Amino acid sequence: MVISIETIVVYTVVGAAAGWLAALLMRRRGFGLLGNLLIGIAGAFLAGWLLTLIGVRIAGGYAGLAVQAFIGAVLLVGLLNLLRR
Repeated sequence: MVISIETIVVYTVVGAAAGWLAALLMRRRGFGLLGNLLIGIAGAFLAGWLLTLIGVRIAGGYAGLAVQAFIGAVLLVGLLNLLRR
């Protein structure tokens, strides 16, 4: 799978925002601002990889990418909160 530079930049920006929003949604303090941003970025890439792997494609250009990144960030923040307990 080849990822363009544009996709990497979008995943990074949207993932950072998604990590922050995911921490707000989970109503947890999370891992601090920087931690939440990094978790969101990792979640965006993880969701992009996993959804592609199982054949799920969210349409909508950048909006679909934002939804995908948010899903990944919420899942990753939730998983890390569970492991942290």
